[in-house]
Amino acid sequence: MMSIWAALAGGFAGTLVLTTGLRAANTFNLTRIDLPFLLGTAFTSDRTRAKALGYGAHFVNGLVFALLYYGVFLAIGYSSWWLGTVFGLVHGLFAATALVNVLLPLVHPRMGSSQTSAPDVALLEPPGFLMLNYGPGTPAVTLVAHLAYGTIVGGFLTWPG
Repeated sequence: MMSIWAALAGGFAGTLVLTTGLRAANTFNLTRIDLPFLLGTAFTSDRTRAKALGYGAHFVNGLVFALLYYGVFLAIGYSSWWLGTVFGLVHGLFAATALVNVLLPLVHPRMGSSQTSAPDVALLEPPGFLMLNYGPGTPAVTLVAHLAYGTIVGGFLTWPG
């Protein structure tokens, strides 16, 4: 039986796994992406505060996406871990193409764009299509992390309650 609490618990656990996976991949030089840092620098230029704010924003976003998954599961009257994996695939592709590549640079005050000239050097490099500006391994790493997120959220929503 699906519940909003299961969605929130799944969103928290999924975001924990996603964030830990991305952090580990960054540490092992598989990618330079640091989504919490990108989010945090939208609010402050202080790097330490940006990391703290970014992790908070990333977890809030994880809960919001889990509620979106929950709403779709509820609308179709079915949930499963494998359908959560499919949602994670769509979520990861959306994040790597439109969300972080197009929308985030439009609203991020410290992120450059393809139109940024040299005198207007931004603090952050724009992620680019599939976030490839942060390394060739970034698309695979972020997609696997989002697949894990979706699987976890879907699994929590099918947990007997």
